Amino acid sequence: MTDFERSGSISAQPDVQISTQNGKGDPEPGRRRWTRVLLAVAVAGLLVLAAGGVVLDRAINPPGGPGAPVRVTIARGSSVHAIASVLAARGVVSHALLFRLYVKLRGGGPFQAGIYAFRRHMGMGAAVKVLQRGPLISYERLTVPEGFTLEQIAARVGRLPGRSAQRFLALASSGQVRSPLEPAGSNNLEGLLLPETYLLDEHDDEAAILRRMVDAFAQEAASLGADYRTVIVASMVEREAKVAVDRGPIARVILNRLAAGQPLQVDATVRYGLHKQTGTVLFKDLAVDTPYNTYRHTGLPPTPIACPGRSALQAALHPPPGPWLYYVLADASGKHAFATTIAEFNRLKAAAERKGLLSG
Repeated sequence: MTDFERSGSISAQPDVQISTQNGKGDPEPGRRRWTRVLLAVAVAGLLVLAAGGVVLDRAINPPGGPGAPVRVTIARGSSVHAIASVLAARGVVSHALLFRLYVKLRGGGPFQAGIYAFRRHMGMGAAVKVLQRGPLISYERLTVPEGFTLEQIAARVGRLPGRSAQRFLALASSGQVRSPLEPAGSNNLEGLLLPETYLLDEHDDEAAILRRMVDAFAQEAASLGADYRTVIVASMVEREAKVAVDRGPIARVILNRLAAGQPLQVDATVRYGLHKQTGTVLFKDLAVDTPYNTYRHTGLPPTPIACPGRSALQAALHPPPGPWLYYVLADASGKHAFATTIAEFNRLKAAAERKGLLSG
C-alpha cells in the first residue's frame, strides 16, 4: 500500500474529537458536576437558614398567641441571665439563651425586682415589655440599723402598710418564732434579729418578717461561731461604741471585767432596763434595781440589749489584747479613751468633763 493510500485510509476513519487541553480531555463534564454540587450546597444552606429563621421567629413570636397567666418573682439584683433562666423555666419564653441575645440586641435591663404578671408562651418582645413596665407588686424596703432594739424594729415594721408594731412585738415574745440561739425556756428574741435591709412583698406579714430576721441572724452567728453569751457582749459593744475603732477595745474591757469579777458598769444596760434609748445615766437611774443594772449586779445582763451587727460580733469574739478596765469619752466624735487603773480613769473623766462631753 502506498503512502498515499495509507493516508487516505486514515482520513476515511470516523471523526474523533481531539483535545486542545494538552491531551487531558474535555473539561466540561467535571465543571458541570462541581457546579451541581455547589448549587446543592447553596440550596441546602439556604434551606437551613430558612428553617433557622422560622425557628427563631417562632421563639421570638410563638404562634397561637399567649397562654395561661403566670406570676414570676424577680429577685433583687437578678441579672438578665438569671431572669432569662426563670422565664424559660416558667414557660414564659422558649429559650433562655435566645432571650438573653434578644435583650442584648434590642437593649434592655437591668430590670426591677418584684412580682410580674406574664403569660406562658407570650414571646420575647412581649416579655421584655412587661419587664420594662416594672413589677406588678413592688418590694417594700425595711432597713434595720445595727444596735436597734426589738421595740425600735417593731416601730419600723409598724410603718409598713398593713403591718402592726404591736402584733410584731407580741409574736416576738410568743414562742411561735424561735431562734436556735435562745436559751431553753426563753421566749425573748431581743438581740437575735439581723440588722439588714430587707425587701418585702405584700404577702410578708409580721410573722414572716420576724422569721426571716431571726433566721438571717442565726445564719450569721453560726458562720462566725457566736453563741448567746457572745451576742450579749456584742449587743453592749454595739450600743456603747460610737466609732468603729472602739468596738474591739470596749469588748476587751467587758471581758476583762467579767474575768476579774467586777461589775460591768455599762450605761447602755442601765438605760435598757429603764426603757431609755438615749440620755445621760443619772445617780437616780443607778439606784433603780433592774436585772440590767450592771452597776448593782455582776456578770452579764440576762439578755442582749440590742441587735448587734457582724462587726460587733467579731469584736466580741476576737477583741484585741489589752489590760483595760475602763473607758470614757475623749472627744466629740464619740471616740473613747481607755484606762487600766481607777486613777487613770478619773484623770480621763475629768478631762472629758472639762470638754463638756459628760453631764449629770
